[in-house]
Amino acid sequence: MSENQSNNSGFTVAGTSIDEVKRKNAQSSMSYNEVKEWLAKTTGGHGTSKYSNTNVEEVKRDISGSIRSNK
Repeated sequence: MSENQSNNSGFTVAGTSIDEVKRKNAQSSMSYNEVKEWLAKTTGGHGTSKYSNTNVEEVKRDISGSIRSNK
């Protein structure tokens, strides 16, 4: 067995618990989809409309109202 391979007991050659590392990794960060959603909401990225909480009709009314008031 090479140095980087684990044995069948659930521990690496160095004695690290594989299950414990997986558990901590799962708790430590956002998932891929959570990152996509966060980026969409905070940066307004392209092709992210399904994550947007913007009311499109309200924005259209606001724009239309401000155009009329500027005339």
